[in-house]
Amino acid sequence: MAGQVRPITLVGTPVLHAPCRHVEDFDAALAELVDDMFASMYEADGVGLAANQISVDLRVFVFDCPDADGTRHRGAVVNPVLELPALEDRRLDDGDEGCLSVPGPHARLARPDHAAVQGFDVGGKPVRVEGTGLLARCLQHETDHLEGRLYIDRLSARARKKVLKEYEAARAEAEESLASGGQ
Repeated sequence: MAGQVRPITLVGTPVLHAPCRHVEDFDAALAELVDDMFASMYEADGVGLAANQISVDLRVFVFDCPDADGTRHRGAVVNPVLELPALEDRRLDDGDEGCLSVPGPHARLARPDHAAVQGFDVGGKPVRVEGTGLLARCLQHETDHLEGRLYIDRLSARARKKVLKEYEAARAEAEESLASGGQ
């Protein structure tokens, strides 16, 4: 796989908490960014990654995950617009959700079990991705990132506090382990 692995941006970093800029140039730099995003996502064992998760303020995300039927979907969407079923047609999936930018903890988060995004591929051609199951969750999660929202922003105050406490504890433990030489 081409592409350079870039560090994952962590919760609290300003680029994660503000809406991203629209992509205007569908050029070699965008293709290189998408390659880097795939490499970074795979290195981190993720199923989706938004550009701001590697500190790039652009509306693009990549994904590689199965739908509710187990069919694997892989791609990139530039300038995505999320489409959800009408309220009367929505069924919620209250599965666990996590995030590479909040490594470690997961939390239950109800999201519609069907979603679609319209946008463009890396070459600037219109694209539509529709998904169920994990793919639907991924499309919503990554689009949220591009709006400056993390999944923890959708949790109750109590659940958000619990996730952040677990994240901080795991981070402190990792730093302590590094400081003691990995023992």
